[in-house]
Amino acid sequence: MLKTFAVLIGLALQPALAVAQNSQLVGTWKLVAADVVRPDGRTVEDYGSAPRGIALFTGDGQYVVEIYRAAAERTRFASNDKSRGTPEEYKDAALSISTHFGRYTVDQAKSTITFAITSSSFPNLDGTTQVRSFTLEGDTLAWRVAPRPDGSVPVSRFVRVR
Repeated sequence: MLKTFAVLIGLALQPALAVAQNSQLVGTWKLVAADVVRPDGRTVEDYGSAPRGIALFTGDGQYVVEIYRAAAERTRFASNDKSRGTPEEYKDAALSISTHFGRYTVDQAKSTITFAITSSSFPNLDGTTQVRSFTLEGDTLAWRVAPRPDGSVPVSRFVRVR
């Protein structure tokens, strides 16, 4: 019985172990660029001149991604109270961040990351699965988001911290 239990535990852990063993993404990544490629091919800043952010990928398949416009470029709430902002302050706050967390898998043959999003700063992504093509060159990781309605494509670039 104990042997059967050990086998079942081993089988249950296989997906997590596969992620850890096959993912070159495991670790901590610092955001260095959050741009958008316009339909005409121009690349422009999407989160200001000095965006900040982090991506964490664990060996057991968990992840967190946080992207913020630089603090100096974010509108502060005049009331100094998060629950008492103006419509403009709330709009800027919502548009100056992109965050989500959940589980991830990597298909190295296709160079894709699949994000099974638990929650996101954009509620429409809660509970969805999003597939992103990625490149990994040394300690630089970049991925592309699906095109926006205007045809522009967001691109996030990170460098490995550890």
